[in-house]
Amino acid sequence: MAVLPVVKYPHPMLTTPAKEVMEITDDILELLDDMYETMVANDGIGIAAPQVNQSLRIALVEIDEETGLFEMINPQIIKTSGKTIDVEGCLSFPEIFGTVERADTIVLNYFDRNGDAYEVEAEDYLARVFQHELEHLEGKLFTDKIIQSILPEDLETYMEENIK
Repeated sequence: MAVLPVVKYPHPMLTTPAKEVMEITDDILELLDDMYETMVANDGIGIAAPQVNQSLRIALVEIDEETGLFEMINPQIIKTSGKTIDVEGCLSFPEIFGTVERADTIVLNYFDRNGDAYEVEAEDYLARVFQHELEHLEGKLFTDKIIQSILPEDLETYMEENIK
């Protein structure tokens, strides 16, 4: 396993829709492992293949041990409901944070590394992270959705004042 370089904005891969994975090969399995190592090494909770310069519809999310790791191949959101605004950041935009409106609850489906199909309903923070990562696969950036920018030095104070 290897830690891959994370591409930073304005790299064109970040704004290019990713290609569907047609077959789960040894290279795809290695990419999943490398993406996980890269996410952990960068203190991330999610990463999408375009962020490691791969135009593939692959994303990983792991917000904590309880929720576990989601390795998603060809994921797609099939239902959304509700709206909520919260703070986001991104490995491809170091030191940029801002509030973004997203669906509060989503249903998505995807394939795992074994080719097994899953349908997951997620809400709140997990739903937010899924949406953020899946937008990377569409070539969309969270910075285009920022309602209020938050300076890195103000992030901790903002979080303390706005935790519900």
